[in-house]
Order: sequence, then C-alpha cells, then structure tokens
Amino acid sequence: MSWYKKLGPGLLYAGAAVGVSHLIQSTRAGADFGYQLIWAIFIVIILKYPFFEYGPRYAAITGKNILYGYKNLGKWSVILFFLITFFGMFIIQSAVTTVTAGIVAEVFYIHLPIWSIASLVLFICCLFLFIGKYKVLDTSMKFIISLLAIATISTFLISLFGDYQQDNSLKTIFSFSNKNHILFLIALMGWMPAPFDIAVWHSIWTTEKTKHNKDASISYKDIMFDFKLGYWTTLILAIAFLGLGAVSIYGTGVELSANGSEFTKQLLQIYTSNIGEWSYVIIAAAALTTMFSTTLTCLDAQPRVMVETSAILFNKTQNKATSFYWLWLFLLAFGSIVIIAFFSANMKTLIDFATAIAFLSSPILAILNYLVITGKDIPKEKQPSTLLKTISTIGILFFVCFSTVSYTHLTLPTNR
Repeated sequence: MSWYKKLGPGLLYAGAAVGVSHLIQSTRAGADFGYQLIWAIFIVIILKYPFFEYGPRYAAITGKNILYGYKNLGKWSVILFFLITFFGMFIIQSAVTTVTAGIVAEVFYIHLPIWSIASLVLFICCLFLFIGKYKVLDTSMKFIISLLAIATISTFLISLFGDYQQDNSLKTIFSFSNKNHILFLIALMGWMPAPFDIAVWHSIWTTEKTKHNKDASISYKDIMFDFKLGYWTTLILAIAFLGLGAVSIYGTGVELSANGSEFTKQLLQIYTSNIGEWSYVIIAAAALTTMFSTTLTCLDAQPRVMVETSAILFNKTQNKATSFYWLWLFLLAFGSIVIIAFFSANMKTLIDFATAIAFLSSPILAILNYLVITGKDIPKEKQPSTLLKTISTIGILFFVCFSTVSYTHLTLPTNR
C-alpha cells in the first residue's frame, strides 16, 4: 500500500483546522500587530500538541475512538463532552459557514443575503456527504491541502519582495494592559490550530479509515505520521497567513472588514497584489476549497460525534445510532442558518465569540484526553513519553490559568 494512500485523518484534521483560525485570525493578527503575536501561535500549538495526538494514538492502540476512553472514565465524562459539543457545534458551524459564504459571494459575484448563500453552501455539503461519505472526504482532502499549502506559502514568500508603503506612526504595539488586545489574543489562541473537539473527530476518522482499508493494514507508525504531517502543516500555514497580514497590511492604515464578503475581497486583493492579477483564479480556488473543506469536515464530524456519544450514553448498537446521523446533520445545518441570519452583519463578532468559547472549554477537554491516554486502557509501554506528559501538565496549567483570565476579560464591558 503506497504511503500516500495511508494518509487521510491527519489531512482531514488539517482541512478542519486551516479555516477560520488561519485564514481569518492569523491574517488579522499580522495585519493588526505585525509579527508581534507569532510567539502566541508557537506556544499554543506546542502546548496543544499532546492533547490532539492522544485522539489518534488511542484509536491506533485500541481500534476504538477516544469516546470509549471517556466512557471508561465514567459516563459523566461522555455527558460532559456531549453538552460541550451540543452547545458549541452550532456556533462553530455558523462561523466557518459564514466565512465560506463570504468567499462564495465574492468569487461568484453573488449579491444575496449572506444567510441565503450559507444555506446553499450547507445544502451542497449535505449532498456531498450523502453521495460520497468518508471516502470522498479522504480522497479530496489530499488535493485540497496540497493546493492550499502551495498557494499560501508561495504567496507569502513572494510578498516578502513586494514594495509596500507603510506608515510607522500607524503601527500598533500589542499590550497586555489593553483589554481589546487581550480579547483578540483569546480569540486567536482559541482556535489555533483548532478547538480540542477535533481530537475526538480525529479518532473517529482514524477508525473510519481503518474500516475502509480492510485489504491493507495501517500501522500505529502510519497513523502517527499522518497525524504529525497534518498537525505541523497547520503551524507552517498559520505563520504564512500571519506573515501575509504583517507584510501587506500592518502599518498601512488598512482595517480588515468585519463583513464576510468584504474581508474576502480584501484578502484576495492581498494575494493578487503580491503575485499578480493572473493568479486570482488560482488563489480564489484555494481560499474557496480551504473554507469549503472546513465547512464540510465540521458538518460531517459533529453529527458523527453526536451519534457516537448517543450510542454510548443510551447503550444503542452502532447501526441503530447511525440512523440518527442525518437528523443531527439537519439540525446542525438549520440551527447554523438561523445564527448566521442574526450575525451576518458582523462576522468578526461571531468568530471572536466562537473562538473564545472554544478556548474556555480547552482545560476540560485537555484533562479528559490526558486521563484517558494515561489510564488503564493503555498499556504502560504505549502511554505518552515523559516529555509529552510534561508538556501536557504545563499545557493544562496554562489553559486553566489563561481561561480564568480570559473569563474575567470576557465578562467585562469593552469598546471593541
């Protein structure tokens, strides 16, 4: 079996992660603060690494997704995850679909309310999942991530040689005493590189990948290589997007719009001004496929998670529980459209709220993943190394402390 055929869940992870956190938040970080927040991206991606790795690690060792590890901790942990997912999935789906709809509106010159375009996007995603299911996701993501990586990295490298007129008096210095700056830092780190929920999605995709490759074995080493490839790709692309914002916008006085379609127009202008107008079609395709893949993977994963948790909580067989997949899918799509209809005028508010909520739930999911991977399900020799356990401990302390500080800032009024 060729090595690239063994890839899949890790690239699905990257497809889900490289969306709002990169295309929007990283670009905004560079545009508002230059390279000042690059440390935040490195810190959060390194500290989150173990908890994302524990999802596919558990699946590779046990042949089951990590929700079964939660079950062994006690049904309370499955119920807790169910509630976190239920109250967060509509906001997550709304945020990524809003961005996708904005790109569609800009690329195809569609002048309709954003909620109606979002409805069309979600309908196409539902149709895509109905026809292709996991196999199409697995195959298409290899092409999509490759296209995105080439387009983004090459654009950033070319932008370094561009000639930009910047006014030093307009350059903003990040300050921990500025509450608006802290709120943005919370939003940036909340989904960088992705919410912790995706560790569970990844473990489910890993078991699905195994089911679809009965004719060839996928080893533990293959699964971990696939994960690492996808994970560290998100770091490279985050730096590239931040760099684009820093090189092209920081110090120019240009303020990125909070409106989805307007933001997209500005972003595409940054790309084409660096490479040339001839590249518009290529870059637009990359941006569109990036956000479409994020919307698609989220729309597939979240109902799948609800089905899995329901099966565990109510002792249903997998076949019976799977019949509810389409019900959850419909509820998610409909609920997202309703939310988008109310927040369509201000994409930034929706995204900041979604990313902040994700960060606040981080300590809970981090602790659950750590307890599972160091629990009785996993043989001692296959548990994380001392280094990973150390990083995990530091990460949990960091997320608890930072979430406490974040909650304080989120509950105070702001002029943003």
